Amino acid sequence: MAATTRRAARSTRLRATVLALAATASLAVGAPSHANAPAPGDAPPLRATSPFTGLTAPQGRVLAVKFDNARGARPHTGLDKADIVYVEKVEGGMSRLMGVYSSKLPKTVGPVRSARESDIELLRQFGHPALAYSGVRSSLQKVLRDSPLYARPHGRAPGAYFRNGYRIAPHNLFLRPAALLRTAPRASRPTDIGFRFGPAPKGGTPTARRTVRYASASHSFRWSPRQGRWLASFDGAPARSTSGTRLGARTIVIQYVTMRPSRYKDVNGAVTPYIETVGSGKALVLRDGKRYATHWKRSAATGGTSFTLANGRRMPFAPGQVWMVYADRH
Repeated sequence: MAATTRRAARSTRLRATVLALAATASLAVGAPSHANAPAPGDAPPLRATSPFTGLTAPQGRVLAVKFDNARGARPHTGLDKADIVYVEKVEGGMSRLMGVYSSKLPKTVGPVRSARESDIELLRQFGHPALAYSGVRSSLQKVLRDSPLYARPHGRAPGAYFRNGYRIAPHNLFLRPAALLRTAPRASRPTDIGFRFGPAPKGGTPTARRTVRYASASHSFRWSPRQGRWLASFDGAPARSTSGTRLGARTIVIQYVTMRPSRYKDVNGAVTPYIETVGSGKALVLRDGKRYATHWKRSAATGGTSFTLANGRRMPFAPGQVWMVYADRH
């Protein structure tokens, strides 16, 4: 009797093992190996040293936003949270701004305005970033769609944009960045674009203020020893965020570039400048109350820009937000 009982128990364990193996095999065959893998962009951003600011921060997907900078568009919302701010010349000698985000993602940014052809060349150094803008002339739409960017005007991501009832058109289009990035889950994470960060080098010329002028716009930066950064002004008025924060940064780069006529015109027939960011030339780096003469070089649109001192060493920026101001080559 005891032997019979032991044989029955062994038989039961054997059947259980076979059933378990069969179930495992069934699961392995029935479910693809990537079933539980996160979709591109779903993984939480890792904290690391940002190649855009030199600070430890989450490395989220890269989003570029075109900002209006007409007098009626000020103050701006969310521009103070950008990793990098670009100042660009447009038609009639006016200016537009572009904020590049990765470390911080404000709930709202704006007002948003149109993109330009040369934005494609500028942004290719970021890989495949998302680009938010209000729109472009019909002749440029296909160029942007066919570019390596995730072009997301408000017509293609209507849920991410809204009109601010307290602003007057066309300065009333605002963006919810997180909603837009959900439409571009494969947008690139931050990579090296040529910036270097560290202590200020020896030398430099003490500088209290520096201004870059276009035909119809001026951009001034005044060193504030108390705040330890350069405070920005547009057209002679202090530049502020809607939160009340004074706009500015610890590092301002004035990059002298060729701004030639592009193939495109605005609705009034004014020719759009094309800002050539691939090439080489002079640049001034403002930090710690001084200006440093440097040489910039960018060999290809897919690569970043290096800034070197006369001794051949890379010019270190102060950690934090960086402003890149394009000025006419001289």
